[in-house]
Amino acid sequence: MAILQICHFPYDPVLKQHAKRVPGIDSSIQRLIDNMIETMQQAKGVGLAAPQVGVSLRVIVLQMPGQEPFALINPEIVKKSGEQEVNEGCLSVPGYYGELKRPANITVKGKDRNSKETRIKAEGLLAEALEHEIDHLNGTLYIDRIQGEGKLYKMEASETSEITGKE
Repeated sequence: MAILQICHFPYDPVLKQHAKRVPGIDSSIQRLIDNMIETMQQAKGVGLAAPQVGVSLRVIVLQMPGQEPFALINPEIVKKSGEQEVNEGCLSVPGYYGELKRPANITVKGKDRNSKETRIKAEGLLAEALEHEIDHLNGTLYIDRIQGEGKLYKMEASETSEITGKE
């Protein structure tokens, strides 16, 4: 496995592109998933989308606190309900976080890494993370969803080091 380079906004145009569907899950997709999981864990992220590592394919990986990581291929949100206000950051927009609204509950369908059709009903952090990562597949960043003035904040150096482990 390998740690992949994380793309940063506004420097990497892949972050604003609509990712391509994965036609089949082969060894190259399995390797991509493994590398994405390792990259996400090393960066202390909750989720990572393939465009964030420069690959314009519809693949995401997530790992909720205390749980095993998982991958979704060609994920789609099929249902949204409710609303929650969240403080959100992104590995591709380092040094910032924002306040925005996301659905409180979502249902997502896609394939797992073994090509099995799967459906996830999510709420709270998992719902937020799934929508955030699926947004990446559509070329949307969380900063595109921030409405109103003063909803994007620059992290203080101490906050950044807590999140990234770097000064």
